Amino acid sequence: MTHFDPQHRQQAYRVRFEWGPVGAGAIGPVDIAVVVDVLSFTTTLTVAVERGIEVFPFRWGDDRAEAYAREQDAVLAVQRQDAVSGRPSLSPASLRAAEGVRRLVLPSPNGSTISALLADNGATVVGASLRNRAAVAEWLAPRWASGASVAFIAAGERWPDGTLRPAVEDLWGAGAVLAAFDPDALSPEAAMARDAFLAADLPGALHACASGRELGAKGYEDDVVVASQLDVGSVVPVLRGRSFREG
Repeated sequence: MTHFDPQHRQQAYRVRFEWGPVGAGAIGPVDIAVVVDVLSFTTTLTVAVERGIEVFPFRWGDDRAEAYAREQDAVLAVQRQDAVSGRPSLSPASLRAAEGVRRLVLPSPNGSTISALLADNGATVVGASLRNRAAVAEWLAPRWASGASVAFIAAGERWPDGTLRPAVEDLWGAGAVLAAFDPDALSPEAAMARDAFLAADLPGALHACASGRELGAKGYEDDVVVASQLDVGSVVPVLRGRSFREG
């Protein structure tokens, strides 16, 4: 079991910010955890819930995914490169085109794993993206006012050796929601995310950042377009039991 310095939990503040699966564990017990994975788990999640699809997060690369999808009477999302017309994948653009999907198992390298970890630690888990940042802020406001602690976890990406690559788009996504909070409630880490969002030239910066350019070079420019649309969604995906549904 990993032991973290108590100061790393940011418990002096009711609104906190951390990175990746290890950060999700380090942040400690929290009432509400907001997962941000702009390119692409939480954007895809937001699009799915916008369309009335119940989403079951699942660990990336786990051979049990197909069996789990059958157990849940759900469609298994495939990797981007394996998607065909009408078949959903981690690509948010594919979810906009998929038909007849009611329940979806959605594996992802970071967002799904982080969501499960936070839920196991007792937090109410929410998915946030640029698309639904105002809706998430509105959902959080009365709960925070009633005394709830809130942690934002930027999912980040992975380097080839499996270590965390902090991804600026997730910093912006978290900051987009944090911009609605009382500045005095934010940890310095959370304030940094807010300031990064306020300084970003979006949507252009999302297309120009490393992750955006990577997806564009692979032919997934539409995914970056979908992810860059600010405040177009009104849904708040909340993890209840095993699945995300409209909060």
